[in-house]
Amino acid sequence: MAEIGLDSPITRDNAPGNFLKLFYPYHYNVGMALEKALSNAVLDRHQTVILWLIHSQGSGNSEIPRKLIERQIGEWYELGSPAISKALRKLARPPLALIAIDESKNSGREKTIRLTDAGRRFVGEMMAKGNAFIARIVEHLSDAQIHAGMDFMARVSEIVDRDFEPSSKPSGGPATG
Repeated sequence: MAEIGLDSPITRDNAPGNFLKLFYPYHYNVGMALEKALSNAVLDRHQTVILWLIHSQGSGNSEIPRKLIERQIGEWYELGSPAISKALRKLARPPLALIAIDESKNSGREKTIRLTDAGRRFVGEMMAKGNAFIARIVEHLSDAQIHAGMDFMARVSEIVDRDFEPSSKPSGGPATG
């Protein structure tokens, strides 16, 4: 760990500083590489995260209210509604045609974003590429390291979601998942 500038041994007292030393390299190096793998060299990062949100939080992994996309991306990337609309339009139009933008069944003012058949295929490929990317990392880790890392990331996410208001959460993308 010393080769990456961490204090050793890691203690409760030096953990915050060590975490900060790791955060940006992890967030940007690992996160951006994962986003690149997911994008399939076709999408930009905002389009990639839109498809990720539809898959991970959408009804049946294929349909999501536009307002949920706007809320999540707005928090993560500080994008406004016009920029999100632009990303959605690009995903809906040829040559991509990965999503359809429909009126909500509950309100004519609300929109629902739905994967097209091409979108479902693309997201399937996207998830396969993401799994392959992570598999290349996991092959270099022990079972104990995998378990400890997953436990740590899940627990940190739970704490941030529970203890920090959305408006007080630091901005930044979902790059690490």
